Amino acid sequence: MASSQDSHADRPVNRLAEETSPYLLQHVHNPVDWFPWGPEALEQARELDRPIFLSVGYSACHWCHVMERESFENEKIAELLNRSFLAIKVDREERPDIDQVYMNAVQLLTRRGGWPMSVFMTPDGRPFFGGTYWPPTASMGMPGFSDIVTHVAEAWNTRRDELEQAADELADAVKRVGEVPRGPGPGEPLNTGLLDHVRKQLLAAGDTRHGGFGNAPKFPHPMDVRLLLRCHRRFGDDACLDQARLTLDRMAGGGIYDQLGGGFHRYSTDAVWLAPHFEKMLYDNALLVPAYLEGFAATGCQRYPEIVRETLDWVLREMTSPEGSFYATQDADSEGEEGKFFVWSEQEVKAILVESRGESDAEAFCYCYDVTADGNWENTNILNRPKPHDQAAAALGIDEGELATTLAACREKLLEVRSGRVAPDRDDKVLVAWNGMMITAMASAARTLEEPRYRQAAEAAARDIWQNIRDDDGRLGHSTKDDQPRFPAFLDDVTCLLDGLCELARDEQGDEFRKSAVELAEQLLTRFGDPEAQPPDLPGGFYFTADDSEALIARYKHTSDNATPSGNGMAATALLKLFELTAEDRWRDAAVDCLVLMSSQMAQQPLASGQALLALDDWLDSSSGSSSD
Repeated sequence: MASSQDSHADRPVNRLAEETSPYLLQHVHNPVDWFPWGPEALEQARELDRPIFLSVGYSACHWCHVMERESFENEKIAELLNRSFLAIKVDREERPDIDQVYMNAVQLLTRRGGWPMSVFMTPDGRPFFGGTYWPPTASMGMPGFSDIVTHVAEAWNTRRDELEQAADELADAVKRVGEVPRGPGPGEPLNTGLLDHVRKQLLAAGDTRHGGFGNAPKFPHPMDVRLLLRCHRRFGDDACLDQARLTLDRMAGGGIYDQLGGGFHRYSTDAVWLAPHFEKMLYDNALLVPAYLEGFAATGCQRYPEIVRETLDWVLREMTSPEGSFYATQDADSEGEEGKFFVWSEQEVKAILVESRGESDAEAFCYCYDVTADGNWENTNILNRPKPHDQAAAALGIDEGELATTLAACREKLLEVRSGRVAPDRDDKVLVAWNGMMITAMASAARTLEEPRYRQAAEAAARDIWQNIRDDDGRLGHSTKDDQPRFPAFLDDVTCLLDGLCELARDEQGDEFRKSAVELAEQLLTRFGDPEAQPPDLPGGFYFTADDSEALIARYKHTSDNATPSGNGMAATALLKLFELTAEDRWRDAAVDCLVLMSSQMAQQPLASGQALLALDDWLDSSSGSSSD
């Protein structure tokens, strides 16, 4: 997409010019006098005694781009913000700690969340009003951003005491959001009974027609799909296998999957997996690979390893740095339109394929991939496979093998043509947590599929991070862009990389990675642990931020999965792997302590606890995992 940065390159730059985040740099020519989050901005707000307007987003976010074009490029709105507020722009992928604290505030205020996130707060960082996307003027039942800015400024000047009181109350509520019930509740010991209870809840929440969980919008839920497969193995419940397979099949055949280039888009806007939100995130694809690998192990379906290979090959082709680590995201937009890079007209598809393959192959492709003159989405076509391969072959009167060969050749030709289009922007910063997930995915795929190149890719990424995203004392960092490490590591960085290192250490050539894993686990216990914990009565788990990180208005122990696994769920998973590698009881004990912390949540909110439940399943399978509490 042509960014506003490009279209307004003749404008003066603001304070974001010194940043490395692609998202922040997209706003560098805005007339808004943006500050990056940091001591200078917060000190300025206090000195000027101005409320702060905080805007949080990320580079692949479609509605972030929309709000920038509509509001942050608007001279009048910019003037309102500059006159009455201290405006701060944050990349949520660089500062997930800030994002989580203020997202909790927005959700408490509005019962919903999302990005762009817009928060008004006191000069010392206490929020009092917020929301997500607002149009520049009132429309579609939403208030206009210009009116909101005006009214908040007036309220600050005329009713400041009320806003200060509201900020105090909201800040207290935000702190309470992070309070986790400690210890197992009655009837919730860490045994197979808990998994059996969860099994029933997962099945009740599943969409038995289209796969997945819930209705539109529909997210992949890879940890929960894996949990269904584990429950089938443990309890012999065919319903769990059926639901998992239905979900894997429908996602692989849907528009949420890039049928030409491989890799999954963020989520489906509908219930049938057809129309995705077109951004591609490294973490979604990293988390879906193990789901398809476990699906392959459970079913023998040969389509699943194909999906894994296509997904990982996309990562190697388009998302891998020269140093070996993996980039963060691919944008949803190109040329100012969401999805333009990925969609096709029937006329375009037939013209390309008739010339290269002949009319019969073109007709077969259009039939199999749901390409019609009217289109299946906004008068155009998202490639998807609504019909099983055998049914399509029978309907066309073509041998299944011959049809597969034909479709592969057609996909290759269309991919070649698509590569000449204006591609979506790519956020090429390296996030340690997401890299850790992809290292695990690559290493697991290498082992299961006997593909050494994936092992080589995992090793290269791990070495790049270990050598280049640590400080002089060996402390892990959070991210890097253009070889500039940024920000100290968060819990997810440590635990996800630890998991990847342990996965690499499982093989004979893994001594290098085993040593690194032990060193990293030491950082986990010393820097992120709870010094007030007194297991087993007062289990600790781990905080999201290190003990010497910047203090925000709340410090959380993340126990709920969102798009990515919870930090404590991943800690339990990785520490159990490390215990298997080293036989040191302290790693197992720390893992179990995490599970005890999350046990009540596992029972009550299984769809938010998939990673922790997978760790519980691992623990029960280990020699130390019994039916005790």
